[in-house]
Amino acid sequence: MIKKVLIANRGEIAIRVMRSCREMDIASVAVYSEADRNSMHVRYADEAFFIGPSPSSESYLNVENIIGAAKQAGADAIHPGYGFLSENAKFAERCEKEGIIFIGPSPFSISSMGDKITARKRMIKAGVPVVPGTAEPITDETLAISKIEEIGLPVMIKASAGGGGKGMRLVKKKADILSSIRSARSEAITAFGDDAVYIEKYIESPHHIEFQILADKHGNAIHLFERECSVQRRHQKVIEETPSPLMTPELRMEMGSHAVAAAKAAKYYGAGTIEFIVDDNLNYYFLEMNTRLQVEHPITERVVGVDLVKEQIRIAEGKKLELKQEELEQFGHAIECRIYAEDPDKNFMPSPGVIKHITEPLGLGVRHDGYVYEGYEIPIYYDPLISKLIVWAKTRPEAIDRMKRALWAYKITGIKTSIPFLARIMETNDFINGNYNTHFIEDNADFLMKRQACGKRCEDIALITAYFHYKERLDNSSGKKNGVLDKSDWKDFGRKLAVKRL
Repeated sequence: MIKKVLIANRGEIAIRVMRSCREMDIASVAVYSEADRNSMHVRYADEAFFIGPSPSSESYLNVENIIGAAKQAGADAIHPGYGFLSENAKFAERCEKEGIIFIGPSPFSISSMGDKITARKRMIKAGVPVVPGTAEPITDETLAISKIEEIGLPVMIKASAGGGGKGMRLVKKKADILSSIRSARSEAITAFGDDAVYIEKYIESPHHIEFQILADKHGNAIHLFERECSVQRRHQKVIEETPSPLMTPELRMEMGSHAVAAAKAAKYYGAGTIEFIVDDNLNYYFLEMNTRLQVEHPITERVVGVDLVKEQIRIAEGKKLELKQEELEQFGHAIECRIYAEDPDKNFMPSPGVIKHITEPLGLGVRHDGYVYEGYEIPIYYDPLISKLIVWAKTRPEAIDRMKRALWAYKITGIKTSIPFLARIMETNDFINGNYNTHFIEDNADFLMKRQACGKRCEDIALITAYFHYKERLDNSSGKKNGVLDKSDWKDFGRKLAVKRL
């Protein structure tokens, strides 16, 4: 039985893991960098250990410091969260060597599925459909041109060790082949230390659909249905939902069975995700496997009713899966919006700074996984994700309406956030109708990036003008209550005045 878990991560995912640990009566240990001394995950944990300077290379990616903290704390397990060391096979090996349980898959599964070329070969052998392309790294540019002519343009040049959109190039013209291969290699070596790239046929209208899987150490594996992840910007997911509006019951069953087959082919145990690309004709192909917990896992938890972190811990303890495929079902609809500290009006530039005010959305069917608070300074060193907003309802239209309400209620000042941009997505016809693919943001850019004549700007001006009016009335009344504009009228009065001035 695991008694104490060190979470080798930060921010919202660290807190999310700690919550499940607390429910299981397992002690939690936080680690933190210099920039995260005042972070909420440090406050929430039972214990916390400093692991280095602010840059992640010197702290959250410092294996020696993390292992040292785990030993000092007497932790018998480490949960890596997502990102950082979560898909690092050498880190998983080191945990095993030190007698610390790694709450995740085996080093073999991480390495075999982390390399996309190796993963493609394994999936082909297992009978899982893969996108037409090369099964070996591109080493000869002349042969690459020949292979692309055989596959047919357009194609994607992809880094074998890639992820997060890095080391990827779309090639539509023959004249761009060599420059795309070279730039993909250059970016791949910088990002991953590996310049191996391969070629895949580009699906013109791709839908990005992933299946959540769970597998134990006894050969049992199940899937917990799909997540629709096609709302993306620069190959990064922005909004996810489940069930997918594209899916049919027959397709769900077929893809789910292939997801389980993929997990078994990788000799996988733990929680993982099989990602597929689906075209408009509902042909689907294996894309990659994420050998960790996904950012968007809460929507699966809400619709299926399973705590995935608890299942990870039980599997790591060597227990058999108690969940049966035939007993699982999807109930209702869930949507997740990723809230980033970035400015949509300035090409989504990161917006670090001090949170001056925050009002988190509440109410029926709303879940908020975050880590910031008033007075907290968002550091510049890490991913700008500050929270995940999840809603659930019985139907998809109701879930969209609930997300609109939750985004309206979510107020953060002191920094710029992606909240207004996400709210616009909820108003977009293609999203409302469920008629979208990975080109959604590009196809709806004019609408999504259009600034509203009123709205947040109008509300800000309203509050300012209302305050000045209130102050003027207060000064003129010499402190008498009957001469003062009631505070409950501020917003209404200010909005009218602001609209008139605009």
